[in-house]
Amino acid sequence: METKKRLSKALAAAGIASRRGAEDLIFAGKVSVNGVIVKVPQTLVSWDKDIICVDKVPVSREESKQYFLLNKPRGYICSNARVGTKKIISDLFESTPERLFTIGRLDRDTTGLLLVTNDGHFANRVIHPSANITKEYLVRTHSEPFHEQLLQISKGIEIDGDWIQPVKVTKVRKGTLKVIVREGKKREVRLLVEQTGLKVLELKRIRIGGLLLGDIPEGSYRVLTEAERESIFR
Repeated sequence: METKKRLSKALAAAGIASRRGAEDLIFAGKVSVNGVIVKVPQTLVSWDKDIICVDKVPVSREESKQYFLLNKPRGYICSNARVGTKKIISDLFESTPERLFTIGRLDRDTTGLLLVTNDGHFANRVIHPSANITKEYLVRTHSEPFHEQLLQISKGIEIDGDWIQPVKVTKVRKGTLKVIVREGKKREVRLLVEQTGLKVLELKRIRIGGLLLGDIPEGSYRVLTEAERESIFR
């Protein structure tokens, strides 16, 4: 007899979204079990006995797991839900049959390293605070930052009621900074830099944990090896 699973866990295992993303779908009323909308992530379900649908589309049990490193181009939104004619990340993976989602997000104008998968458990490992993963960004500003501005960025900023402080801030060349953060708040790096009066011209993520973006062209992606996936946690 198959052991029942929580609905959010079952959706994550099926590659629909990360555990957190699956909960958001459930809370939004987009998930049904046997024809009834369910808004409780802890609802127990069985693949053998229950028909689970997302947006009225039946969900298969589990599909082969896919892991990609994408160099996100400017202008793309990290969402599977299209707003108007805006470009979304899944547009770049039209030849991939599995339903993919991003692990975390980069805002529309930010480029660089983005993880894309259909493995909800892996996504949860990456985004869970206990993983303690750092992320590194290159920031190009409209003018040369003063020493005082670098100090101000290093001291941090309050975002959504939390005081956020970068791990490290360094100047790498004229008008370009390297900022390392850990929390991953929305638009965190932009807010840290722009609080000083500096205007961000380009923002690019170049590292997640021990995984580097490398020289992959913008808008391109490649499959991640198992060793590369584990390097994220080192």
